[in-house]
Amino acid sequence: MPGKTSKTSAKVAKQAAAKRMAAKQAEPRKTAPKSQSRRSAKPTLLAGGNPQIAKAYGDAPVAAYIAAMPGWKRDVGRHLDALIARTVPSVRKAVKWNSPFYGVEDPGQEGGWFLSFHCFTNYIKVAFFRGTSLRPLPPGESKHKEVRYLDIREDDKLDEAQLAAWVKQASRLPGERM
Repeated sequence: MPGKTSKTSAKVAKQAAAKRMAAKQAEPRKTAPKSQSRRSAKPTLLAGGNPQIAKAYGDAPVAAYIAAMPGWKRDVGRHLDALIARTVPSVRKAVKWNSPFYGVEDPGQEGGWFLSFHCFTNYIKVAFFRGTSLRPLPPGESKHKEVRYLDIREDDKLDEAQLAAWVKQASRLPGERM
């Protein structure tokens, strides 16, 4: 009966493995599972204090990005987000390339992005993707033909009326597809 020995050995091995698994599962877990610990961990800050947030669409990832902005930049981020949402009530939001993006839906099309911002060490850079079409021009030049920037530093006094005018103008231009 050569087959009986191998069947018995396999059965004993399975029983031993089952006992080891049961004992391992009964032990208290010393740390949270990786998926839970990643969710509760604070986002990593990249160079210049820019939060590392996974690409996602909607208000929640943008809110997570803003909540992870360091120091004074968090208040400016909240202020920018509120101003954009107030100026363009139908705005859609996303986080891409570790930056919040704002856009509008074009009827019958995918829609496009008109603005983004990004944290640097000493300032926040607001990018208007069709900035050369805005009047007056935002002050910061770009190596990209149509992009213009507004840099916001800690002690800067924002001209809210001008910023809102730029946001409104930018939202009415063809959006950038990214």
